[in-house]
This record gives sequence, C-alpha cells and structure tokens, in this order.
Amino acid sequence: MTTIAAPDAAVAGGAAVGNAPRRKRVRWQRAISPVAILVLWEAGGRAGLIPEDKLPAPTAVLRTGWRLAADGTLGEHLLSSLSRAAIGLLIGGSLALALGAVAGLLRLGDDVVDPPVQMARMLPHLALVPLLIIWVGIGESMKITLVSLGAFFPLYFNLYAGIRDIDERLVEAARTCGLGTWARIRHVVLPGALPSLFLGLRLAIGAAWLSLVVGEQTNTQSGIGFLMMEAREFSQTDVVVLGLFVYAALGLISDVLLRVAERRALVWRRGLQAS
Repeated sequence: MTTIAAPDAAVAGGAAVGNAPRRKRVRWQRAISPVAILVLWEAGGRAGLIPEDKLPAPTAVLRTGWRLAADGTLGEHLLSSLSRAAIGLLIGGSLALALGAVAGLLRLGDDVVDPPVQMARMLPHLALVPLLIIWVGIGESMKITLVSLGAFFPLYFNLYAGIRDIDERLVEAARTCGLGTWARIRHVVLPGALPSLFLGLRLAIGAAWLSLVVGEQTNTQSGIGFLMMEAREFSQTDVVVLGLFVYAALGLISDVLLRVAERRALVWRRGLQAS
C-alpha cells in the first residue's frame, strides 16, 4: 500500500507545484537600471566629472532634441531613415522568407539555395560597402541594399532552422490523417517554425538598424546618420549623442512591437519565466 501511495503523492505534489500561481511580474522593474544609469550620468555631468564636450548630460541632449524637433530638422531626417529602413527590410525580408521556405521545404531547394547562402554569410556585409559603391553607386540604392543584406541573413537562417527542426513524426501524422501539402504547411510547418521566425525577425531588425547607421554615413544629405556626421564636423557632441539615442529608441520600439506580436501569435506557447 505504501509503495502505491508514494508515486501518487509525488504526482500530486508535482501537479501542485506545476499549477502554483506565478508571481506577477512588475513591468516597471525593467526600467530601474536604465533610469539609474541616466541619473548617474546626469549627476556626473553636473559635478564636472564627465566633460561636457566629450559627453553632454542627458538634459542637455534632451534640450537639443527638443530644439531640433521644434524646427522640423529632427522629423525630416527621421522620416528619411525610417523610409530607408522600411524599404530595406521589405526587400531583404521578402527574399529571406522566399529562399528560406524553398530551402527548408524542398530537397532540391536545399541543395541549390542553401550552399551559396552559407558561403555568403561568412562575408561581413558591412565590409561590402566599397564593392556596393562600385556596383550600385553611392546613392539611395547602396543604403537600401546594405539594409536588405543586414536583414536577409538572420531571417533566412532562423526560418530555415525552424522548418528543419520540426519533428518529422508530426508531418507523417498529418499526412496519415489525410492532410494535403498546403494543409500540412499551414497546420504543422508554420506553427512549428513561428518561434524561430520571430527570433529571426528580431535579429533582422537589429541588423537593419546597424546597417542603416553605416549606410547613412556615406555620401548622404538626409537621415539620422547624416545629422550625426554633420554634427561631428562642427564638434556638436550633443547632436551626435542625440542621434545615438534616436537609433537606440527606434531599435527598442521595434523590438517591443515585435514582442507584442509574438506573444499574440504564439499564445499557445508557454516558455520559461524568470524567477
């Protein structure tokens, strides 16, 4: 009797632990460390520990941003950067989705598409700037191409890995149940690859912003990168730091929006929560 009751008790105890309510996470806790850094930065600037010509205090950068926003300068350059990033992400992301799906779903596609992409990924795309200037010139095409390359590789490889990591037994079970090719892709392959796809999107967006920073510092007349380069010529450190803040804010906002979309799309997926 004892040997029978012990496993039941263990199972019941495990179920109780598994079903225990999780501690509600306070979202504002994530803002503590960034706010602390800004406070220390501001205090160091006001105390003279941080030279203003090297690194202006956050309040000085904020005043500069307000001035540039009021006269329309910041909005004009921000719109140029956003348009380049959007076009580059659309081109690079569409190509990555198409080639990643072909390489992941078809054996012929894997043999034809994946080897050259694997070879190309060994080349740092930011080092291709001189070659891109020769190929497409120094205008908008070079900047959009650079953003497209930055977004392509993370999205392609994560989609490819997400498709290939799907348990083949699930696909066989779907085939046994009579599901056709498109039905199997919709009900088995797509849900299984979505987590990797969202991870690839987050990495692709980050790489796109990084590529845009480099692209906008090469022969351009608009954009946040151009604003920073122009400020460097006149030793306007506050404008340079403002540009960095804008890039960081754009990356953070895009990542937050993508996280929200991921939680809604993967509501069925329950991951590990930090304790």
